[in-house]
Amino acid sequence: MAIRRIVSVCLALAAAAAAIPAQGKVFLTTDEALELAFPGCQITRKEHLLEERQRARITELSGRTASRAVAFAYEARRDGALVGTAWFDRHRVRSLQELLMIVVGPDGRCARIEVLAFGEPIDYLPRESFYAQLTGRPLDAELSTKHAIRGVAGATLTVEATVAAVRHVLAIHAVIYPDQQPKLDPKSDPRAATAQETKAATKTKPASKPDPESEKPPSPKPASTSEPAGGSAQA
Repeated sequence: MAIRRIVSVCLALAAAAAAIPAQGKVFLTTDEALELAFPGCQITRKEHLLEERQRARITELSGRTASRAVAFAYEARRDGALVGTAWFDRHRVRSLQELLMIVVGPDGRCARIEVLAFGEPIDYLPRESFYAQLTGRPLDAELSTKHAIRGVAGATLTVEATVAAVRHVLAIHAVIYPDQQPKLDPKSDPRAATAQETKAATKTKPASKPDPESEKPPSPKPASTSEPAGGSAQA
C-alpha cells in the first residue's frame, strides 16, 4: 500500500511537470530539488490525512481554500536533527500551471523556494530578488503584497500566486506541526497570533483542582417557563 501511494504521488508530480506547455519550462525534478535543498540529508516522505476542521483552519490561516484531504511532507534530517520540511505546491498563475517546492524550517518560517516548472511565458517569472523577500518570513499579516512583500512589474499574477502558495504551505505546516512555530508578537500585529492559537488549540488543558463549593448540592431553583437558548456545535 505504501509503495502504491509513493508511486501515485510521483506520477502526480510528473504529470504536473508534463502539463507544462512548450512556451514554459521545467527547471528541476522533485528529486533534484530535494537534493539541492537538503544535501547529505536523509529525507522521509510522510502522508498526512487532513480532517475537515484542519482544512478549515488552513483556509482561515492562509486565505486560500484547502480542498485536498491529503498533504505530503518531505522531512529532511542530518544526524537525526530536523533540517527542514519540503512541500510541493502546484497552482495556476494566469491560465497555466507552475510547480513550487517550498521549504519550511524547524522554526516554522519559509526557508527556501524553488521553481520546478513554470507553464507561463518565462517573461512572467520574477527574478531571484523577489523570492528572497519570502525567505525567513513567518505566517503573519506582513506576508502579503499589501504589506511587506514588494510586487514585480510585469509579473503581478506570478507574485500573487507565489505569495498565496507560501501562505498556504505555512498554514498546512502550522496545523500539522504546531510545535514548529515562530514566536510572534500579537501586540504589534493581532493577526500574527494565529500561530500561537494553532499551537494552543492542540494542547490538552490540565485538569483543574476541584472546588469545594462546587461539590455542594445545588439549591433548588424555581421552574422556568422560558425555553433554553439553542445552538449548534461544528466539529
